[in-house]
Amino acid sequence: MHKALSPSRVDGVLPSVSKFLLLASLALCTASAQVVPVPPTPQVGSSNPATAEPLVSRPPTKPCVVSLLSNAAFENFNGAPLTYAPPAACPGPWAKVVLTADFTVTAGRQFDRSAWFYLGDTNIFYGTTAEPRAALSPSWHIERDVTDLTALFKSPQTGLASIGNIVNSTYTGIIYASAALEFYPASWQAPAPVTPDIVVPVSSGNGPVTLNTTTDQATATLNLPRNVEKVYLDVISQSQIGDEFWYLCVPSAVAGELETCGNTAFRETEISIDGKPAGVAPVYPWIYTGGLDPYLWEPITGVQTLDFKPYRVDLTPFAGLLADGSTHTVAVSVYNANGYFLSTANMLVYTDHGSKEVSGGVLSNTLTAAPNPEVVQNLSTDSSGTTTGTVNVGSNRTFSITGYVNTSHGRVETTVAQKVNFLSAQTFNVNPVTQPEIQNLVQTSTVDSETTTRDSFLIEKTTRHISFPLTLDYTLINNPDGTFTQTVSVDQRNLHTEAKSLDGFSYFHSNTQEQVASKDTIQLSSGFSILAPGVGTSSASYRSNDSLGDCYSRSLTAANQKLTSVTDGKGCHDHNPWF
Repeated sequence: MHKALSPSRVDGVLPSVSKFLLLASLALCTASAQVVPVPPTPQVGSSNPATAEPLVSRPPTKPCVVSLLSNAAFENFNGAPLTYAPPAACPGPWAKVVLTADFTVTAGRQFDRSAWFYLGDTNIFYGTTAEPRAALSPSWHIERDVTDLTALFKSPQTGLASIGNIVNSTYTGIIYASAALEFYPASWQAPAPVTPDIVVPVSSGNGPVTLNTTTDQATATLNLPRNVEKVYLDVISQSQIGDEFWYLCVPSAVAGELETCGNTAFRETEISIDGKPAGVAPVYPWIYTGGLDPYLWEPITGVQTLDFKPYRVDLTPFAGLLADGSTHTVAVSVYNANGYFLSTANMLVYTDHGSKEVSGGVLSNTLTAAPNPEVVQNLSTDSSGTTTGTVNVGSNRTFSITGYVNTSHGRVETTVAQKVNFLSAQTFNVNPVTQPEIQNLVQTSTVDSETTTRDSFLIEKTTRHISFPLTLDYTLINNPDGTFTQTVSVDQRNLHTEAKSLDGFSYFHSNTQEQVASKDTIQLSSGFSILAPGVGTSSASYRSNDSLGDCYSRSLTAANQKLTSVTDGKGCHDHNPWF
């Protein structure tokens, strides 16, 4: 594999990604034993992790705050126990429930680490941590709207906060975390939303499930009530170890000569119910703060690096089946998993409050059990041992699933129709002895969906377009003096549009666009240790608006590990709610 892409993780932890990162010694410094809160707006001149993503909007009511963690230290794999009780002063209903968390890593040397919080075996947060340096103790803040988990918060729960970490004479960074839940009482200004009545975790107790191969599964046994009306599954599939850079993988037969990972550059999350295909979730190409070059992500982190967003799969066509009184099994797997992925999911179940029992079933399902990706490679190796050429892999799936439920308000028929497309195009120029090593990637992953709900005479349609474009260029040059120069540029995006109509009349439209673009050059010794901090630039932008007049916009720029600008509100037009 490319030296900058070489997994070096041990004991299942998230490592830096190359020999030179592993050997990059950072001076030790005194650890501060607490979380250092950061301002709500990224600060120009700071090297703290920064993102253009918005904080969670709040209702106007005063919240009750329930602490989950306070300055908990993570320096091993034991985790920190969580004990939760509903807030007596805010018994509900709640207009919104918000999870907040603050993190600090002491200055020194440490890998980026996976972080997850579970209550009652249900995932309430999943992300990764920032890497420190000798003179940098990074601190950051995350927020997540967890209102859909209201059913979980109605009763006392125990759980675990896990940030698996190793602290010894080599890896010195201790991670500290504080977390709380904010409960906002409902009011006439902010009424309580309709939330799922039941939350079913798909997990391994207080953690995600390890998926090493395509056939491995995360499962949950379902014994749902007889009045299920709607069902969704929020899924996270995180790449680890040999799969960390799955988007740079190639067919296993040529992985050796191209010095990268195998099983091709295609991964996809599959959802099944009772062994039959039920849905598909694309895998987001998250890049962690130690990925490829740690200076790429300081201070601007990759898209969602510190706070993964689950992908929601609509399983409502199966509501009638799941309400039949029988035991059912929902399973999550990752196609082409190659050692390994971690997966977790929350099933969100809505029931018919006007009836104790419904009837229904699945009318049609054209989703196949597995994708059928096509690989096209055009490679050649010359007399010097240099391999050049291209490797492409694509997958196209079109399917439709229809089901119905006879509810207290009549027959409701739901059709989920989707087109799921993936294409990866890679270009190589690789000589494992003399260099250079060049690998360029253009990847697109899109989902176009239309959900049609027929409720008596009303027909509601929701259309969504989701796209995860990724462009990545990697070059490693062997200099005449035996040192190396590595240059990496990455462009990550996360694009969503949604439109809703009722009986043909459009009543809602939204658009969200997020982008992070980073480029960095570092000088490496002959032993692949970093000779000096990287020299590079990065930018991030996030813009969302909708037909109700809501708009958010933030842009960030950075150079040489310092934030250089923060621009808010650009592109938002208060006088025109449409766009």
